[in-house]
Amino acid sequence: MDVAKDEATAEARMTGRSQAKASRRAVMLDAAASLFAERGYNGVSIEELGAAAGVSGPAVYRHFSGKPAVLSALLIGVSEDLLEGGKAVVAESATPEIALRGLVEFQVDFALRQADVIRVQDRDLGSLPESDERRVRSLQRQYVEVWVDALSALHPGSDLPLLRHRAQGVFGLINSTSHTVRGRISARETARLRTLLDRMAWAALNAQ
Repeated sequence: MDVAKDEATAEARMTGRSQAKASRRAVMLDAAASLFAERGYNGVSIEELGAAAGVSGPAVYRHFSGKPAVLSALLIGVSEDLLEGGKAVVAESATPEIALRGLVEFQVDFALRQADVIRVQDRDLGSLPESDERRVRSLQRQYVEVWVDALSALHPGSDLPLLRHRAQGVFGLINSTSHTVRGRISARETARLRTLLDRMAWAALNAQ
């Protein structure tokens, strides 16, 4: 008996099952983002969520304890991704200006790719369980501070509360796109919108 080979095979099977489970979970979260954005959290049932993800309603419970857990996973997950991504942008940047421009590009890309999630958060954040809502707000505050630190490095000596207002204002500017652009748009239009948002955000961040 080749014990090492058997263990490797078992590990490969487990890895495959784990990847499949993670993929199904991601599909369900994508479906939830789309449905919640269209109808609102309270307007979507577990059965409808399952159908949109290509599974039965009861199958959703293999991945989430219920609809509140789906909303929590969606909003906490994206908040964690933003914070980790923002930190990575700064860590990989050689200068404060490069860091701030990178953060703008990162946020614009997020707004264009995750418009549904932005709409869900704007409307349904208060539907989260209290502890999960606190978690999301904490992650968001930390993300804001990543921007404030980058702004402060570029404009040393500036008033920190004012820099926070600048960052928050730019988030509003960029994220508002999710409410004004619905459905698919062409690659050309997306590129033009990306350029416009980059320029507007940079001007707002550095306004005197």
